[in-house]
Amino acid sequence: MITTYGVGSLIAVENESFIVAGTDSWNISDASVIREDRLARLLGVRHFLLPPASSDTSRDGVHVRRFPLWHSCPNCNTLQHVRDFNSPPGRNECGDCQEDLVPSRFVMACAQGHIDDFPYWKWAHRDNRTEDASGHCKGEMRMRTSGRTASLRSVLISCTCGIPEVSMEGAFRRSALVNLKVRCEGKRPWLKLASPEFCSEPPRTLQRGSSAAWHPIIRSALSIPPEENDLADRLAPHWADLRSLDRSEIPIFLKVLTMRGGGEFSTEGVLALLDADQSESPGQKAEVGGGAYLALRKQEYAHLRNGTVERDGGRDQEFVCEPSTTDSTRLTRIGLARPMLVRRLREVRALKAFSRVEAPDVNTEVHEAGLSLADLDWLPAMEVEGEGVFLRLDEERIDSWSRSVAVSARVERMRTHHRRQLRERASDARNAPDSPATPRMVLLHTLAHVLINEWSLDGGYPAAALRERLYSDDTMAGVLIYTATSDSAGSLGGVVAQGEPERLALTLRSALDRAQWCSADPLCIESEASGAGSVNLAACHSCVLLPETSCEHNNGLLDRALLVGTPEDPSTGFFRGTPDR
Repeated sequence: MITTYGVGSLIAVENESFIVAGTDSWNISDASVIREDRLARLLGVRHFLLPPASSDTSRDGVHVRRFPLWHSCPNCNTLQHVRDFNSPPGRNECGDCQEDLVPSRFVMACAQGHIDDFPYWKWAHRDNRTEDASGHCKGEMRMRTSGRTASLRSVLISCTCGIPEVSMEGAFRRSALVNLKVRCEGKRPWLKLASPEFCSEPPRTLQRGSSAAWHPIIRSALSIPPEENDLADRLAPHWADLRSLDRSEIPIFLKVLTMRGGGEFSTEGVLALLDADQSESPGQKAEVGGGAYLALRKQEYAHLRNGTVERDGGRDQEFVCEPSTTDSTRLTRIGLARPMLVRRLREVRALKAFSRVEAPDVNTEVHEAGLSLADLDWLPAMEVEGEGVFLRLDEERIDSWSRSVAVSARVERMRTHHRRQLRERASDARNAPDSPATPRMVLLHTLAHVLINEWSLDGGYPAAALRERLYSDDTMAGVLIYTATSDSAGSLGGVVAQGEPERLALTLRSALDRAQWCSADPLCIESEASGAGSVNLAACHSCVLLPETSCEHNNGLLDRALLVGTPEDPSTGFFRGTPDR
């Protein structure tokens, strides 16, 4: 409901297809509240809710609506709107053949998030449009498959009006629907009572089950002090009132809470929580790379760097981060600070919106389709409890290395390609966001990828069960690698064990040795551009790419040459020439 089948996504259930309805139509009376005040303020809501589950016989929980509405009969090949099949009540079958109907394989969508049925009539009649006063030929559409090939050429559309049979070949071309003079009608079938809105975006043909039909826009945050302490838990229902009060009125308000049976409250502790609340720059744009989101990352970075020890009886403590007690000299020599072992963490991931056709990327402007017609004070979210290892690089050494002409040239090439991609996807190229690509950022990102790949081989974790969280700007140079699943894999202790200095040094050496050679070399290491939008250099599926769920940047802005150098210039690599290399 957050990452795969959220609001606006298409879901297949047996022989039927549905679209998940907006959050304003959900029955949330029994939904569990998920608290993460820092992320809630960032996204402008009061709290988060776990998507409600329901039994097979109940009528509450998350609702869906039938979509697409055009179906075909596998027996008589009739292709028409589902309401015209005269199906028996409660059944989705052809009234004449008693065969289960097949939902349309094809839909059309636009980058604004709108989605509609594929215009079969216009496609079939595009070269022979004999229209009467109503604009249609009054014939009946048919769809069949010749079975000669597995391509769209074998999917044939015809009409009883006598036009020649045509195939679906070419329907997925970018200009296919534009050439038919088909425009987006601004339909939002996932929202109840939503009227069509004006849209100037050209529609595109998509497969109903295509990943391009729904891309979630997810924002996340770690629960860090003081968010995770008991005082914040008890004050959670009263935060809105506390924020609106003058500081001199807070002691009186707390005294009233105590008289009502809410327990004792420390005025100093409450004021400290409010100070932390105000330091998070509320009201700034809640985007990755935006001021508010960067402030949230800086708070996390400070707590990861300084650590938080486990309290006595702190079984419910949601953030425990301690430095390793063993000798870390080997890591220090190669530019890593003493690793921090995050023995316990909690991450909240909230579904903010979604997009279609264009995948949301770091700093890329995409249209965010809303989850509801009316503004609500909550968003659907999930929480992940796990563990991880926080690594920090020597900033002075990074600055010295990044001044290399060869390093700057490689990163600038990636940055130029990424800037071009951002301008192409922005509604106004003059206001396109800047690329985050810097030597520091690309180095941290690629290091995280090679370590996740190595831990998936050495530690027993699948790569999809691990996730990166980058902290990179002029004042930060760290990466958190942690368990990203909500099952028992997040509490086995295996990731923390990988962070012990002696073991980490061996793992890092093995990962760098593996990065020296890719099975796609020399093409990979000599690549001038790779990846979507040419935003990578020496990076491919045989060396550093990860499952999409593990990467914050959609497998972009990667270059293993910044780790180990190139055959022509080994000094390009940050870890070249170190004692362990």
